Amino acid sequence: MATSTISSIPLSLSDRLTAGFVALMIGAFLVFGAGLANSAVLHDTAHDTRHSYGFPCH
Repeated sequence: MATSTISSIPLSLSDRLTAGFVALMIGAFLVFGAGLANSAVLHDTAHDTRHSYGFPCH
């Protein structure tokens, strides 16, 4: 039976602030980009992404 160990890597304040800022920007993009986009644009993007992965949707 395999056991897994979780090791923690100490991060500096600068690294934590950078990670937090990046997460904030991604979240803001998801809320405002997806929330305010035209629904046809979102549909076409999802449709093209499904095809690029080889997943049939028709």
